[in-house]
Amino acid sequence: MRVLVVAAPLLGHVFPLVPLALALREAGHDVVVATGGEALRVHDSGLHVEDVVPGNVRFGPIALRIVLTHPLVAKRELEGSGRLDFVSRMFGAVGDAMTKPLRALAARWQPDVVVHEPLAAAGSVLGVPSVVHDVSLFDGLELTRAVGARMKAEVRSPATVLRTAPPSLGEFPGGEAMRFVAYSGGGDVPRWLVEPSGRPRILLSRSTAPGPGAGKMTAAVVRAAGRVDAEFVLVRPERTDGLPDNVRAVGWVPIPRVLPFCDGIVHHGGAGTLLGALAAGVPQLVEPGPGDRTTHADAITRRGAGLGAAPRDVTPELLTRLIEDPKLQRAAGEVRAEMAAMPSPADVAARWESLVRG
Repeated sequence: MRVLVVAAPLLGHVFPLVPLALALREAGHDVVVATGGEALRVHDSGLHVEDVVPGNVRFGPIALRIVLTHPLVAKRELEGSGRLDFVSRMFGAVGDAMTKPLRALAARWQPDVVVHEPLAAAGSVLGVPSVVHDVSLFDGLELTRAVGARMKAEVRSPATVLRTAPPSLGEFPGGEAMRFVAYSGGGDVPRWLVEPSGRPRILLSRSTAPGPGAGKMTAAVVRAAGRVDAEFVLVRPERTDGLPDNVRAVGWVPIPRVLPFCDGIVHHGGAGTLLGALAAGVPQLVEPGPGDRTTHADAITRRGAGLGAAPRDVTPELLTRLIEDPKLQRAAGEVRAEMAAMPSPADVAARWESLVRG
C-alpha cells in the first residue's frame, strides 16, 4: 500500500510517527512523510519527505492573532486550563494552509491511506481512508475533531485510531493499541553520557518549540543543583556560564539513547519526552504549562510515576525526591512494563491492510 504520513511542522509532532513509518516501510509498504518547517529534519531517518507547508506559515504570528482576537482563550491557555480552544484555532489555521499542498501531493502520488497525528487533521481531507496516530495522553479522536471543526475543508472520520497512551494513564474508547517507541533523531552522544556516572544523573530537557518562559525551569534547576548529590545534564541550554560543578551541558542528543543511563528527567511536559521517559521507566519532574503540558503533569502525578512542579517550586529536596523516592521508581517501572506489553509498531505494520480495511 501507499501510505502518506502527515504531521504538523514541528519536530515534536513528526518524531512520534517515525517508528510506525519505518515499520510500514520494512513491511513492504511505500511510505512518504508530509510535513514542513523544522520537521523536515525527519528526512535524516531515511524516509522520503515532502514539504507541504507554505513558507509563510509561522506559529508566532498565528498565536499572536489568536491572542489579539480571543484574549480570554489565550489567558486560559497560558494558565494550562484552555482545553482545546486555543490549540484547535492554531492548528486549524495550519491545517487550512496545508490542505492545498497536501491535495496536490495526493493527486500526484495517489496514497491508499493516510496516517496523521491529531493536530494534522488536514490528513483526513484527501478522500482516502485515514488513521489517527495518538501522540500524547489526549484522546486523538477528540483532538482531530476539534481541529477539523476550525478548518474550511471537511475532515472525515478515520478508519481507526492507534492508541499509544499506557492504559493506566489514559484509556479511550475504540481504536488499536500500539506501543509508543521513542524517537528523537540522530546525533552524537558523548561517551560519558552513555556510561554510569558513579552518582545519580538527572537530565534536563527543554522544548524544541519556542514559547513563553522557556528558560525558567532550567534556571530553577541550576539554582538548586549545587545542593543535590547528583550529576545534572542540561540539554541545549540557552547559556552555560556560571554552572555549579555538578552540572554539565550538551547540545542536541537523541534522548532515548541517553535515558537508560539517567535516574530522573526534568522537562517541559511535551508528549514525546513524557512518553519516552515512561517507556524507559525513568521518574520525571514535569513542568505544567500551555497546551498538553498541564494535563501531562497532572496525569504523571496521579499515576505516581513522576512529579509536577512549576519553576518556583523547584527545591533541592524536590530534586532529591525525584531520584530517591522508591514509590516513584516503582510506579515508573510498572508503566514501563505496561508499555512493553503493548503491540509494537512492527506488530501493527504486519497486519496493516486488515487493520485499515476492517
